[in-house]
Amino acid sequence: MKPWLALLQPGDWLVVLGGALLVGLSIPMFWQGGLADRAIIRQEGKVFAEVDLRTKRQLEVSGPLGVTLIAVEPGRARVVSDPGPRQYCVRQGWLMRPGEIAICAPNRVSLQIAGRTRVYDSISY
Repeated sequence: MKPWLALLQPGDWLVVLGGALLVGLSIPMFWQGGLADRAIIRQEGKVFAEVDLRTKRQLEVSGPLGVTLIAVEPGRARVVSDPGPRQYCVRQGWLMRPGEIAICAPNRVSLQIAGRTRVYDSISY
C-alpha cells in the first residue's frame, strides 16, 4: 500500500467522492452547450418544425422520396423511418446532446438537437 493512502481519513474520502460526483453531474451542463431543450427539423434546408424536448410526439416530414418519420420523447429524438436507401439517419439512433444531428440526405430531411447556447465545432471556425 502506498504510504500517502494511509494518511487519508474517512472524511477525506468523503470529500474526494463528493468532488467526483459534482464533476460527473456538471458535465452535461457545461459540455457542448448545456442540456438539450429542443429538436430542430429541417426539410430542404428550411426549418420545418422546432419541437420542445419535454413533450412526446411524432412528426411526418415529406421529402422528394417520401415520408420521414421522426419521434420525439422527453430529452431525446430520433428518425424512426426514412425512404432513403442506406438508412444512415435511422441508424443514428436517439439523439440527446446539443449539436447532434441526423441527416437523411436523399430525402433532404435533417434532425438536430439544440440547447440554450450555440454549439461550435471545427466546421464552424
